[in-house]
Amino acid sequence: MRISISGRAWRGALLVSGLLALSGCSLFSSSDKRYEPAPLTEYTPGMAVRSVWSQSIGSGSGLGFAPTVLGEAVYAATPDGSVVKVDLLSGRILWKGSANTKLSAGAGSDGQTTAVASPTGEVIAFDDEGKVKWRAQASSDVAIPPVVGYGLVVVRSGDYRIQAFDANSGERLWSLQRPGPALALRSVAQMIMAEGLVITGLPGGKLMAIDAASGNVQWEGTVATPKGASDLERLTDVVGQPRVVGPLLCAVAYQGRIVCFDVTQGGRAVWAKDFSSATGMNVDDRFAFASDQSSVVYAFGLDNGVNVWKQDALKNRGLTAPAMISGALALGDLDGYVHFLSRSDGQLLARLSVGGGAIVSPPQSTPQGVVVQTGNGNLVLIANH
Repeated sequence: MRISISGRAWRGALLVSGLLALSGCSLFSSSDKRYEPAPLTEYTPGMAVRSVWSQSIGSGSGLGFAPTVLGEAVYAATPDGSVVKVDLLSGRILWKGSANTKLSAGAGSDGQTTAVASPTGEVIAFDDEGKVKWRAQASSDVAIPPVVGYGLVVVRSGDYRIQAFDANSGERLWSLQRPGPALALRSVAQMIMAEGLVITGLPGGKLMAIDAASGNVQWEGTVATPKGASDLERLTDVVGQPRVVGPLLCAVAYQGRIVCFDVTQGGRAVWAKDFSSATGMNVDDRFAFASDQSSVVYAFGLDNGVNVWKQDALKNRGLTAPAMISGALALGDLDGYVHFLSRSDGQLLARLSVGGGAIVSPPQSTPQGVVVQTGNGNLVLIANH
């Protein structure tokens, strides 16, 4: 996890351990057993999983990288500048482009335009043959994946600006900024597009829906309110990807809450629970799922927020946000394992090693299974028999 420090007194960034929440980082003695990753435990297999294909797409991974799945294509990028389109069914690379610079975030795509970003805030767009269409400059560094849709490429930069570029020309069309806190979590975060809106979480615990065409804010809600005396105690950022299911818009914050809003009732909070996640959440038609900052996995009733189950067998294993596969959740960990839990009761069902070191990018659900981007720059499709 990285904490960015901004404001008049501070201009740099403090690097902290990248996979565990602050409670499990090097701020504590390495001899403190409370923060050691739980050992892999025995379990009774409840599903059979296998690797369908594995494809090297580049080198490395990072918090700002998440594949985009569109139909039978997967768009992905790696920090070395590689950008690819991969056939979901076979794992064959359909095209591979190069940004000719190091990357910090990617890849967003609508199938015609694929966008990535560099640590200096350069936004690079590719056409669907893997050729660079345009380059544009955001106002500062970009550390979360761009989103592409409605004729736009939208990025959120480190100075708390959301900026939209024309997907064909790269012209900046609108820019929106919100005041930011002194400290911001550099964690896995993603924007989404839905119903003509760009929906993004923000440092400070806010969730915002922006009209994609005009850049005007249509709704703003509070996922969590910063608390505490110090900037570190008040670190309360929305993490992961906001989730939409029916009339509900759900999100989770670090040192904050997990909450679902009803968008048909002016964004009224239906339920909220004190919670702290560093990676994000997911939902199905019954439950909201999230792992806390210690990688204990919880399920909450989607309609009322009641805690249905929790699973602590993977504690401190640096879990990713969960993805859906059949009746299970798939979560990557710090050792390159993907764990599968029952959505109904949280029981361990299966485990598969994909190698490549820590899995940081959130797995992506597809009709064929779960796509995982590994720590060393591979894409892997995992299916259940």
